[in-house]
Parts: sequence; C-alpha cells; structure tokens
Amino acid sequence: MPGATRETGGGGSHEDAPRGGDGGTPRGIVVVTDRRQARQPLPEVIGAAVAGGARWVLLRERDLPRAERLALARRLRELLAPVGGTLLVAGPDPLDGDAVHLAAAGPYPPPALPLVGRSCHDEAELRRLSTEDYVTLSPVFPTLSKPGYGPPLEPAGLARLVTRTPVPALALGGVDTPERVAACHAAGVAGVAVMGAVMRADDPAGLVRSLVAAVAETTVDGRWAG
Repeated sequence: MPGATRETGGGGSHEDAPRGGDGGTPRGIVVVTDRRQARQPLPEVIGAAVAGGARWVLLRERDLPRAERLALARRLRELLAPVGGTLLVAGPDPLDGDAVHLAAAGPYPPPALPLVGRSCHDEAELRRLSTEDYVTLSPVFPTLSKPGYGPPLEPAGLARLVTRTPVPALALGGVDTPERVAACHAAGVAGVAVMGAVMRADDPAGLVRSLVAAVAETTVDGRWAG
C-alpha cells in the first residue's frame, strides 16, 4: 500500500513510496531482453514491444562490455521515454539509471537506489529480502529460454509464494499466452515478465498487445488486483 512501511524478514523497514517512470513498481507486462534469441536487432524488438503497449523493460545482456551495455541502455531509455516507461537493469550496476534487478545470489544488502528488484525462486530466498521493492518468482511454467531450469512452480506454487512475499511479485518463466497471463493474475501477482516469447516473435508488437489485453481484462481501475 502506498506510503505504508513494511517489515521484512531481514529485520529492516521499507517505505513504499511511488517509484519508477510511471510512479510505481513494475506491473502488467515487463519485457525482458535476450539479444541471442531476438529475431531482429534488440532495439527494434523493444521498439515494437513498446508500440504494443509495454511500459517496463528489463535489460539483461550482462556479458556485454560496460560501454556497449551502457549505450544499449541509453537507446532503450530513449524508446521508453515518450510513453513514460521505465528501464530496469540487471544489476548491480544501474548503467546511469536508478532501477536495478538483482540476482538471488546477491549482492546483499541491495544498493540504495530508488527502485530495486530481486529474483527469487523459493521461500528461503524470499526470507532474505530487506529493502527490495519487488521480486520476480520463477520459473512458473516450463520455458524454452531456460530448459530444465528448476521444476516449474505452476500457478499453485506461484500462489503459495505470493503469500510469502512482503513486496509485489512478477511471474516469470513460460508466461507466453493470454491464458497463462490470466492464470498468473489469479495467483495474485502484480504482473508478468516475458522474455523468450517476445524475443522470438515474428510480430513482437502483436504478441505484447495480446498480453496487454489479457492484463486489461483482469484489472480493477487499471491496476491488477494482485
């Protein structure tokens, strides 16, 4: 709840002030980059995704030299700026921005930035949270991007973890159809993160549009009930 202070398993407190380019934590559809899967140059894929309604993008590409990755981050921010979107960066280096997404392995504690997310996969990782603003929970479904990466949570497992997290959660992993978006919403998440399906799509804008429409069908006053 905006303005509320939450106590976390790490023993700290956190003020849930509005954050991010749209004034909050990630919700709805979050597009995650992977240039190796992309069928077009990454800026073209993201430009199409933004045209389809994406307002949150998570830049991965951690193997790139910093200068190249910084240039890519700046380009993606240019694509998001006209629609008030936000670029999240797989951190801890925010690449001259103010929003990072951290791995479950660390660093701990998280950096003092306006918007910080964390990848989580089980209750033990959720208990390590301290001042993070949101989490991703994965993998929800079997995924082509990371085949064999852990047993999928499935909607029931996702719902269980959602009840254990003190911050908004995004579903990640195999959420590639409107039906799966709806199933994740029913589990109580604030949004879904999509990587491979968008990167591999012949029509990224069309795919994102269909997922955004699925979100719209499950919102209350423009926001996910979860």
